[in-house]
Amino acid sequence: MHNKLLIASHNKGKVKEFQRMLNLDGVELLSLEDQGITFEAVECGKTFQENSEIKAKVYGNLSGLITLADDSGLSVDSLNGAPGVLSARYGGENLTDEDRVELLLKNMKNVPVNQRQAKFIAVLTLYRPGNKNISNKLISVAGTCEGLITNSPVGTNGFGYDPVFYIPSLKKTTAQISSMEKDSISHRGKALKKMRIELQKLYNIDND
Repeated sequence: MHNKLLIASHNKGKVKEFQRMLNLDGVELLSLEDQGITFEAVECGKTFQENSEIKAKVYGNLSGLITLADDSGLSVDSLNGAPGVLSARYGGENLTDEDRVELLLKNMKNVPVNQRQAKFIAVLTLYRPGNKNISNKLISVAGTCEGLITNSPVGTNGFGYDPVFYIPSLKKTTAQISSMEKDSISHRGKALKKMRIELQKLYNIDND
């Protein structure tokens, strides 16, 4: 296995998730820890796309490896797109997932049921640091998952805002469904499906 792909994350769980969902024969997925990289990229972008590109470039240039970065979060219509790019830091750096969910529900307490639309957004960016072809140096894809914000948390699977993100077609929150179900409908699952096609082209892997 000589092909290497750096996942721009310190989260080993995310690397495992990418490994499972990309399922690329002959490609070794590496975390930042695997490369001994402790540096934290400053996510100063105003959009998921900008932050995804920032992380891909920073870690790609640091490692010299082809790098895949993602940025994702929750966008709530009645909050003008908030938490948005601040989803993981909503309300401050030291809050837990439960604290952020509580804050979100508090900020939406007067929003009626028919105005609680929201969507999860994920943007993946692939960066090739040694590639002289500028147009093919950065490849980005996006995925979205639309739903509604509940009045209270339901379910114990998942993480982040999953317990309050309700999928009308399933009549469940994303914290009530299995990992397999989530992969097929989630924002990141949809984006990874698109990125898998790009990676198959890059590594000359036959489509299956």
